[in-house]
Amino acid sequence: MGEEPRIAVLTSGGDSPGMNACIRSVTRCALSRGWRVWGVRDGYRGLVEGRFADLESRDVGGIIDRGGTILGTSRFPEFLRAEARGRAYDRLGEKGVGGLVAIGGNGTAAGALDVSRETKLAVVCVPASIDNDVYGTDNSIGFDTAVNTALGAVDKLRQTADSHHRIFFVEVMGRKSGAIALEVALAGGAEAAVVPEIPASAELTSLAERLKLNLKRSRKKSALVICAEGAARAEDTAREVESLTGIECRATVLGHLQRGGAPTSYDRNLAARLGWAAVEAVARGKSGVIVGLVSNDIRRTSLEEVAAREHHLNRRGYDLLETLSL
Repeated sequence: MGEEPRIAVLTSGGDSPGMNACIRSVTRCALSRGWRVWGVRDGYRGLVEGRFADLESRDVGGIIDRGGTILGTSRFPEFLRAEARGRAYDRLGEKGVGGLVAIGGNGTAAGALDVSRETKLAVVCVPASIDNDVYGTDNSIGFDTAVNTALGAVDKLRQTADSHHRIFFVEVMGRKSGAIALEVALAGGAEAAVVPEIPASAELTSLAERLKLNLKRSRKKSALVICAEGAARAEDTAREVESLTGIECRATVLGHLQRGGAPTSYDRNLAARLGWAAVEAVARGKSGVIVGLVSNDIRRTSLEEVAAREHHLNRRGYDLLETLSL
């Protein structure tokens, strides 16, 4: 890290509740070591453009309960180009940075891997993604908050579904991951979840038959189906199932509502622990790693492994949902 240790921190990709709590943790843990901290505006884009802000302890005060990210974020595919990364390395060199903490999901981890391969910086990634699809951690920062936000909406929809004897299809985020859908379905007492990891879950004829049978057999007033956006569109699914069953169906799309709001206590504490772990890794000269929580222990996993492997959906949870929906 040199005679005057300096560290940079950025948030990249989709925003996730708890990112601010992680920025706070990284900043204050680094300052406690006597390091200088640079916050990078708008992710990798800001890194290339040299948009740095000097962070002191008071700069990260009062943000632990705020969603979003005070540093801003962006999706910046240009960072895939070596020329753009070269400009970022020049900017880091000008600031005398010896370590980089990148907070975000799989795209952020991929960018961090490139930086670790091409520079002598200590590069550490912290997983923050509401989709909970990053390998190397049981839970990513923001996942718990997103689930609870969606669950609050589902609990309210259950009430109106009961009143009108309808089937409600609720679309939640998750293009490639059904983690939010499955977790919300289990916690919300839904009859089914449609997730991209299990293609059979989106087979409409089978789904319609199961819903109709369950409603008749259990004498339920209503049913809820939670759809991950990458597996099925709620409006299309509702229309088809209504045609197949003759039961009135409605669709609700929660959308970006799931990204906002104050992070839960779980996400705030996870962010604090992983922010500390990231600074510890930088201090030890570790690079090309992600810090995550595995079986309640903080562990480091190489970004090479993160890029090569997938965070798998809990299939047992899906099987349990089918059992509990009887």
